[in-house]
Amino acid sequence: MLGVFSSSILSPPKELVAAGSRTPSPKLTGEALVNRFIKTEPSAVSVQINDLVQLAYTHNNESALLPRSFAVKDGIFCLFEGCLDNLGSLRQEYGLAKTANEVVLMIEAYKALRDRAPYPPSHVVSHLQGNFAFIVFDKSTSTLFVATDEVGKIPLYWGITADGNVAFADDANLLKGACGKSLASFPKGCFFSTAVGELRSYENPKNKITAVPATEEEIWGAKFMVEAVLTATK
Repeated sequence: MLGVFSSSILSPPKELVAAGSRTPSPKLTGEALVNRFIKTEPSAVSVQINDLVQLAYTHNNESALLPRSFAVKDGIFCLFEGCLDNLGSLRQEYGLAKTANEVVLMIEAYKALRDRAPYPPSHVVSHLQGNFAFIVFDKSTSTLFVATDEVGKIPLYWGITADGNVAFADDANLLKGACGKSLASFPKGCFFSTAVGELRSYENPKNKITAVPATEEEIWGAKFMVEAVLTATK
């Protein structure tokens, strides 16, 4: 799956900007990245939202146990990859039909987050049990919400394209060709919300997340890590 967002939606993370500056490398624009995905991935589907957002996905080479899915409802767009172990109980919690799948559930969970303020994003994501990564975009508020599970079974990466867009994808090589060293693995057990304005751990939302430069041999330019909080003992 692939999502490309204009800098007017999401400012490029300064850590990724710095990583690309340390080791300049060829990049593609966001539009060229999406076009490459469509041309190289069989049966790829793409959706453009205004001139600010492009989403794309394919069922090619997906795991039967961890499928990719897409849905849109009430101006909320969602790409979801993976499987929730507690989908049944979450359906009941959000008042959904027994046929509702993960991507539909995620849209309803986001709506609860948006409409029941104050309702912390960490609360929504921490209730999800299983292997997953998702991208949610709310057209009405231009809000982006991205997260991965705490194990990192579903890989997710993010980077900066040649024209300053921020791209997310489950394929590191796809982004490497477009983002150069302005690329990193999205940290497991974390979420990013433009409503919050920063990357956070949903298991430990008060813990700071830092980025350290990667070595030249690595595919990406930085690594994001959740800092451990040390408790003083007497």
